[in-house]
Amino acid sequence: MPLFDFSIVLSGQYHEMLVGGLWLSLQLFAVSLVTALALALALALLRLSAVTPLRWLGAGFVETVRNVPLLAHMLLWYFGVPELLPDAIKEWLYAQRFEAIAAWIALSLYAAAFMAEDMRSGIRAVSAVQVEAARALGFGFLDAMRLVILPQALRITVAPLISQTLNLWKNTSIATVIGAAELMYQSAQVESATFRSAEVLLFATASYLGVSLLITALAGAYQRRHPVRAA
Repeated sequence: MPLFDFSIVLSGQYHEMLVGGLWLSLQLFAVSLVTALALALALALLRLSAVTPLRWLGAGFVETVRNVPLLAHMLLWYFGVPELLPDAIKEWLYAQRFEAIAAWIALSLYAAAFMAEDMRSGIRAVSAVQVEAARALGFGFLDAMRLVILPQALRITVAPLISQTLNLWKNTSIATVIGAAELMYQSAQVESATFRSAEVLLFATASYLGVSLLITALAGAYQRRHPVRAA
């Protein structure tokens, strides 16, 4: 038996399994990122609201989610939440690849809790003069946020948001614990069938590294085209 046999991961049935796992990881990452960004913005605005109960609601959500490990979130959404539902609905969920849905929910909520704090910091970093100028021009709160504050705040928060985006991509691997057929799950299946740990894990490592470097490169290109200027 040769020391290394990369044909196992480069062609054939096992290659298809690994590529399928990588594709599901990318899907989880993309859908969770979009969901997390939208939810994070809503949470950041809640935390900056002048209405005290709304501030408490935003703070409560962020602190609760941030202080519980992602693994616990995954297990809660896959095993815990369905137990609160009627048996018919629970059985239907588990028949619909619920492991991928549960992973998406857990990843989205977890990433949003961290991104919300970065967005809140970015919004607060915009000079108060800008806010006053927007209000003086007749903009309401939402229009001032959408047209004046958020474009500047998002540029300020690009670096921390990219860090959270990288974390989100790597965290997709935790979905393996609930049986989502993402890259690490499929890697474990192929490794068990072939006993080729080195080749399989090198494929997984190269995949995670490649996507991470691509995210970093895109972020660098954005920052070069849109440098942060003093507010």
